[in-house]
Amino acid sequence: MLDHDHFNRGGIAFAEAVRELYHQGQTDYFMEPLVSVDEQGQPTGCIGDGDAVIFCCRRGEREVELTEAFVEQAFDHFPRREFNNLPFVILTLYHEKFIGLPVAFAPSQISGTLGEAVSRAGLRQLRVAESEKFAHVTFFFNGGNHQPFAGEDDVRVPSPYGVPFDQVPELSLAQVADQVIGGVGQCYDLIVTNFANGDVIGHTQNREAKLRCAGFVDQQLGRVVNVALSAGYVVLVTADHGNLEVMTHPDGSPHVAHTSNPVQCILIDPWSAAPVKLSDGKLADVAPTVLSALGLARPEAMTGINLAPGYDFGGRRRVLLVILDGWGIGDNDDTNPIYLAPTPVWDNLIRCYPGSRLQASGNAVGLQPGKPGNSEAGHISLGAGRVVLQDDVRLDRALQEGSFYTNPIFLRTIAGVKQRQSRLHLIGLLTERSSHGSIDYPLALLKMAQDNGLQDVYLHLIFDGRSTEPGSAPALLERLEHQMNVIGAGRIASGVGRGLALDRDGNYAKVKRAYDAMVFGIGRKCSI
Repeated sequence: MLDHDHFNRGGIAFAEAVRELYHQGQTDYFMEPLVSVDEQGQPTGCIGDGDAVIFCCRRGEREVELTEAFVEQAFDHFPRREFNNLPFVILTLYHEKFIGLPVAFAPSQISGTLGEAVSRAGLRQLRVAESEKFAHVTFFFNGGNHQPFAGEDDVRVPSPYGVPFDQVPELSLAQVADQVIGGVGQCYDLIVTNFANGDVIGHTQNREAKLRCAGFVDQQLGRVVNVALSAGYVVLVTADHGNLEVMTHPDGSPHVAHTSNPVQCILIDPWSAAPVKLSDGKLADVAPTVLSALGLARPEAMTGINLAPGYDFGGRRRVLLVILDGWGIGDNDDTNPIYLAPTPVWDNLIRCYPGSRLQASGNAVGLQPGKPGNSEAGHISLGAGRVVLQDDVRLDRALQEGSFYTNPIFLRTIAGVKQRQSRLHLIGLLTERSSHGSIDYPLALLKMAQDNGLQDVYLHLIFDGRSTEPGSAPALLERLEHQMNVIGAGRIASGVGRGLALDRDGNYAKVKRAYDAMVFGIGRKCSI
């Protein structure tokens, strides 16, 4: 038997290259492209005509632009290679525009959502978020539907462009608040808005930025709540998951990932002489509560419960739902920016209104038990009014039950590569626990390729920097080297930061760098 443990698959060389870039001030998230080269300095694993690609990410917003670069005929954002035959498989359906592509795990239809119920009643609704979270109040909140419902208006406020977010912790929140206030003035029946700052800044290591972020969210929250209450709106304030409320680990190192903490839910009715008492629950209970305030019946598919049972809203009301992204319930100590920062509005809301605690992670939002929540699962639960099984659970079950290895899309792709005597390329996220994917998927596909007699497989890695600890990429690469050798297949062809490859803000100059690395071998050379 071949001693795979001594085969150079690129993990060690890429790990050393990443360490060198760390010394130059680069991070996993914005890591410049790395490409493997041979002894003559020529790229060794470029995507070519006749090859096949499997995009091993599973979400549906950050994956869109890179997929467009490979498959859209009318793509004009940057020059591309002309492929006559390049099968491109996507793990899940990232967007309805890709319905003609081979989709390994097709989505389940989610109907009977809050947005659909509001539309069917003939009411008007407004969705407002900045571009970093726009898909969450539209695509995800509507159960994976990209098309707005009748009577739904969507406002996308551009996030800051070309500057690290921790240098502008206020992001574009003031403009988001302006749009919400304008919507109140136009008397929309339902307004849903996302305040992105808590999650976006919570993923950084910048302590000062986190404190400023919490204070700025508080200011803008006060603006929209005051205007909405003055206009007679019922106001619900909650979050989709935790993040910002934990600034450091017990050892003092920066905490930059999502948490499993519950989130607050506060309901304010300006017509009520006393605070409205809410029950504890989960994110899926928010939609039935909103429908109760709107005077609408709960769709049969909606299994969440009304958090204010028995409360009489006094007829059909207008509702403002504010989702504070990444704003979990943390400890009242120096590890919690929300506690440390000046947040008089938030403090007053908690003091004056009983509120409730909502579970926003694990089984409560359709994820694996104990898994931290994320924006996708959170907004799907908030909009669907029920627990929706998330793709990571579906795919993990497929791996455990073995159906992943018999997936007909994967098997046909591997068979086609063998028949053409070409190469298989796997684009995957170098992480073990991101909402966008897992290295387990490329590893499983490597095993499938090996079992089917195909060893000419190349990995194009996306360094995470969000769901992984800062500086962890080298260790993950070294572990990947060993895992590939155990399987006996695969080589690393390129690597690039998630902030470039998985852009979701229309910054195709970033996507171009990732595409050029994968297709043309343009990037920092890494000899393997």
